[in-house]
Amino acid sequence: MIPQFTSLNAKERRNAILFMESENKQFGPALTLIPPKAYAGQRWAPLKVWRSSEFFVQEFSPTHDGVIRLSVNRTHVDPATLRWVDGIRWDDLQRLKREAGYGDREAVEIYPPDSCIVNVASIRHLWILPGRMPFSWGAR
Repeated sequence: MIPQFTSLNAKERRNAILFMESENKQFGPALTLIPPKAYAGQRWAPLKVWRSSEFFVQEFSPTHDGVIRLSVNRTHVDPATLRWVDGIRWDDLQRLKREAGYGDREAVEIYPPDSCIVNVASIRHLWILPGRMPFSWGAR
């Protein structure tokens, strides 16, 4: 479902990008839940995957403390860099969190110490929390 561009030659990369762009036309602006059979057996093993004409959203298993990770990336690839197009806005993340069924939950992004940075793709990660943070907006 999500191509791994690094293992492809130039012609295969171009074809994969063209395929992705053609698939984008099959989706609207709102997220659509993708049937598990479309991504079963993938090594990244999400619990759920949604897609729209602009975004992929993948939900990963909750941690032992109930935190769920949503990974979000665009469906467009920059042919020059072979990276997902960047620039996901806050309001898009909030809307996608809502469309994935977590509009009533708080989420955070993590900006780790330099020694823990992993930046292999233009993917944003939202950590869906099981409860409210004491310092968040509207918390009492």
